[in-house]
Amino acid sequence: MPPPPTGMAVVQAEVPGVPPAEAAAPDSDEPPTSELEEMRALEDKAIEPAPKSDLALRLNLRHLGYGSAVRQHLECALDEADAFGEELPFELAPVTDLANFDVNSVKGRYDIPVEMQPLVVQYIHFFQGSGRKWFRRWMSRSSRYVPVMQPILESQGLPRDLVYLSMIESGFNTQAKSWAAAVGPWQFIAGTARDYNLRNDFWVDERRDFVKSTWAAGRFLGHLHRDLGHWYLAWAGYNTGGNRVRRMIAAQKTTDFWQLSESKRGFAKETKHYVPKLIACALVAKHPEAFGFSQDEFQYEAPLEFDEVKLTSQVDLDVLARAANITLEELALYNPELKRWCTPPATETEPYLVRIPKVSAALFAENFAKFTPGERLNFVFHKVKKGDTLSAIARTWHSAPEAILKMNGLKSAKSLRVNSELIIPTPSARALKSGKADPSFERQVAHARKTIAAVRPEDEVPAGAGTARSVAQGTVAIEKVGAKTRVAYGVASGDTLWSISQRFDCSITDLKNWNEVLERGAKRMRVGTSLIIWPGPKARLEVATAKP
Repeated sequence: MPPPPTGMAVVQAEVPGVPPAEAAAPDSDEPPTSELEEMRALEDKAIEPAPKSDLALRLNLRHLGYGSAVRQHLECALDEADAFGEELPFELAPVTDLANFDVNSVKGRYDIPVEMQPLVVQYIHFFQGSGRKWFRRWMSRSSRYVPVMQPILESQGLPRDLVYLSMIESGFNTQAKSWAAAVGPWQFIAGTARDYNLRNDFWVDERRDFVKSTWAAGRFLGHLHRDLGHWYLAWAGYNTGGNRVRRMIAAQKTTDFWQLSESKRGFAKETKHYVPKLIACALVAKHPEAFGFSQDEFQYEAPLEFDEVKLTSQVDLDVLARAANITLEELALYNPELKRWCTPPATETEPYLVRIPKVSAALFAENFAKFTPGERLNFVFHKVKKGDTLSAIARTWHSAPEAILKMNGLKSAKSLRVNSELIIPTPSARALKSGKADPSFERQVAHARKTIAAVRPEDEVPAGAGTARSVAQGTVAIEKVGAKTRVAYGVASGDTLWSISQRFDCSITDLKNWNEVLERGAKRMRVGTSLIIWPGPKARLEVATAKP
């Protein structure tokens, strides 16, 4: 995951390159991507630190295989092809003995440095064994993103094979998120994303965008390479921070990554393994069959070919999908940065570019023109007032509480804040006028209810209910029943089940179990209703007045 760029202060944290504030306070409550975390946990157990060895042995390992018959045969074949102006397809023979594999036979096939080291061998074994299922997924996704990413890297004067850094960071998963809140195919944390102009706000998170994040990663890697002088050091800097690498170089008086890795006060384990892992990934990804994979193990996904359409106003994603005759899931695949059910605000002078599959571009242009401006966005903005509840807002706008929660990224119906603005999904004006259902709106509600529990009015807290008024104000009569205290509570105007539960230190479920009158919901709880309550130890009983 990329840390702050070289030149900025780097604070050592539990995870190299992630400042404590970033690690402790992720930018969202979304859990880490399970695929990423599961694989890294297994990797941590499967890959053991390389045995200690002296410098002479390491130098010998680097040059292992010179003069081998395999290498001579390959060089002769390539020379012959060059003489006849042919481009010889390269197929690496099966590698059955990694310890004696001549990596020099394939170095010319890469524009990044590759060499065999003990940890490289271990990672190849990991990809072949316990990490095989993840490597299959990575390879299957690679055909979707590599054709887009490599030209971007090349246009910045960078090696095309740097694309394999994205492979080990996220497995080419645009939705990947680590426990430290690194996000997207190149795993940017929030601070570095800002430094490289990746936008992350209410509407979009460009760290997830496979084009924009690749441009940013290219700038960052180019900066690290110019500063540190070698790609191994640049990759280490991408993982742990350029400043840390530079300090280690100064302290150890060497720019050799392998020597720096062996230092007692050197890189953290994650960074020591980062470079060997990338080399192993690149070796196997380009020659999977040579390293024991068969092509039928991979389910290669189609490359993303698209056109960009300028939008000068916000548009409902469902409208875009219908115009292109694709699903919302397909639209999201091409536009992974979008966080809401509509595109961000846009104008003629500052349009928003949305991607449409190239095969659908002509159809989209024809269909989209048929939607009037009023039909392109079925949302309204609502400024929260004191006393508002989510259910009341939903009724006002003919919406659904769950859809409002989903749209605005709210945790619960108790999260409303006075003067905040909510985006309210609504049925179309045509549907409201005719009294008919709006299929687009119904789909949004159904989608929201798959992941969000139904909102119950009795559980809601009105916006602006401070600690003083959030406690119920009705009358209290107390009596002892054995060793326990029982309260007869008279409901007052403005009371909610939540405010009553707060005052008497009990749950809303308890209130319902104790009082049959509440079985049909809070609407049956009128002013003056008498409730039986068995208060908890933190209950506030001091406001007792006359019996109800």
